[in-house]
Amino acid sequence: MEHLLTSFKEGNVILFVGAGVSMNLGLPSWDSLIDKIAEDLDYDPEIYKTFGDHLALAEYYRLTKGSIDGLSSWMDENWHTSDIDVSTSKVHEEIAKAEFPIIYTTNYDRWLEHAFDHYKMPYTKISSVSDLKKVKDNTTQIVKFHGDFDDNKSIVLDETSYFERLGFETPLDIKLRSDILGKSVLFIGYSLADINIRFLFYKLSMLWKAHHLGEAQPKSYVFSPKPNPVQEKILEQWGIEMISSEIEHPGKALEDFLSKFMGSSVNR
Repeated sequence: MEHLLTSFKEGNVILFVGAGVSMNLGLPSWDSLIDKIAEDLDYDPEIYKTFGDHLALAEYYRLTKGSIDGLSSWMDENWHTSDIDVSTSKVHEEIAKAEFPIIYTTNYDRWLEHAFDHYKMPYTKISSVSDLKKVKDNTTQIVKFHGDFDDNKSIVLDETSYFERLGFETPLDIKLRSDILGKSVLFIGYSLADINIRFLFYKLSMLWKAHHLGEAQPKSYVFSPKPNPVQEKILEQWGIEMISSEIEHPGKALEDFLSKFMGSSVNR
């Protein structure tokens, strides 16, 4: 934690935000999204889930419907209803006020942006190469790494789009390679059981090794609500250290971690 705090105060920590942060606001999980897909395709959700993993099931939807436009519009509408109040999320408040120089998110929703708007914190949203010219000094960059609802073609939802993303060959990938040089990354809101996210960790570790040319890789961190010695050992070989909590509820555990982290960084 001391190393993380020191790097943060020096402006050398990039935040990576996953679905667990959005679920803190009550947004549905992947399982809930698959239920919607199954219903649209006239399948019983429980039967449909036996046909493949989440990415394959979303791929079948795209192949059957011709595009994900309808699903994307449904997600945008249902994930941004007026009864969701971002001010009730302490997690979003801590993120918005932390002044991370760069935040990458694999979430499609707009709640990070809404949180920054609510707390009147400046930011630049980046979801495509054309947005790079908008970057300003001393303003947080929010990089929509898996796409944004403003551009359905950018959304990484099905198997093909996910494999293309993990090729790390797009302009946003080139930006990521540049951003992580000499910086630590803090991952929050991710499930360590998700093989797709674990592959992302692995790919990032390979980028660090390839671009530091033998120099010491800056240590990065992942917050996990519960200790897990198996995952901790595996992540350690990739230069990622696990920070865990003893609080049972995942949302409360993340809130507690961010509160203590931000409090420590301010008081140091």
